[in-house]
Amino acid sequence: MQTPASMVMGIVFAPLGLVLVFMAAITPQWREGQTQLVGVAGAEPRLLLRTDGLWESCLQVAHSELKQCWPVEGAYQSDPQVRLAQGLVLSSLFLCGAGIVLASVGVRCWTDLPLRSVVAAGGLLVALSGLLSLTALGVYTHNLGILGMEQTPPHRPHHRLPQLTLHPAGSLYFGWVGGCVQVVGGVALLLSFKIRPRCPSCSQLKNKQDTEVYDVSC
Repeated sequence: MQTPASMVMGIVFAPLGLVLVFMAAITPQWREGQTQLVGVAGAEPRLLLRTDGLWESCLQVAHSELKQCWPVEGAYQSDPQVRLAQGLVLSSLFLCGAGIVLASVGVRCWTDLPLRSVVAAGGLLVALSGLLSLTALGVYTHNLGILGMEQTPPHRPHHRLPQLTLHPAGSLYFGWVGGCVQVVGGVALLLSFKIRPRCPSCSQLKNKQDTEVYDVSC
């Protein structure tokens, strides 16, 4: 049996999308910003780099090895948009993994005929996971500059951090690519449900069954 091209593409794209979204989820580079730290007592000013992810934030002094990372906390952790993005990404990873398992079982490379309905169900889960990833990325990107921002109480002005100019970072782009790949892979698996694979051996078997045998006596 010849496996449909859409099914092959779906089987390749779905795990690739899962890996890209997973990489985006675990890396603390969804947004980044920088600010100038004024030196004390004539010290040279330093550039401070700040990066945030879904579960981790980092601070680094530019052009040095001074870097510190910690789990997200405070206003950023409790921000409803950040928590929504976390839930959507986790749901996306789970659905994509389940979809890949279903599609792999449905393809049944060890037999002549795949279970096309099972493959389609797996494709549906993969496509939904891609939509969840893109929704999470859209929510985060739309609110990127205000996530976790809160007003500093007037009686504690010395705790105010320098103003950061925030913009999208590398992990966010990985996530966008991964979400799109998930959708493409899921749709490809869904399309394979409508494509009936060619099975030469099956047609030959059917022809043999339809052949009538007659005894001819001379």
